[in-house]
Amino acid sequence: MEVIFIKDLKNQGKKGQIKEVKDGYAENFLIKNGYAVKKNKENISKLNHELAKKEKETEEKIKEATELKEKLSKETLEFKVKTGQGDKVFGSISIKQIKEELTKKGYKIDKSMININNAIDSLGFHNIDIILYPNITAIVKIHVIK
Repeated sequence: MEVIFIKDLKNQGKKGQIKEVKDGYAENFLIKNGYAVKKNKENISKLNHELAKKEKETEEKIKEATELKEKLSKETLEFKVKTGQGDKVFGSISIKQIKEELTKKGYKIDKSMININNAIDSLGFHNIDIILYPNITAIVKIHVIK
């Protein structure tokens, strides 16, 4: 019997996948526990509708991420820090501080999206990555001044 998986099931199938399985397994486990439905015209049309909807949502998210990337790439965040002898910075700029500064400027960025490659612990300009969507990363300039 061919079934359409409606939930991911480890080592069996992923959501949306069509797979041939034994009749008893399909009836007594997959369908009974809500992991799959029988393959028929109605369920295939539901699957196609759901896939089209998901693709449209993905395109929308990519468009939003690209627009946000354009805006963020033009931003320069300025941080005033205390320095010691020889302009040595006390501490470093944290992800939390960057998130707060972005929030002040009206951006809704989660801490997990911010990626600091090297510690920001010296005066001058630094670049950070903000991962907006897979394969869409904005580079934001950080200016550390005393």
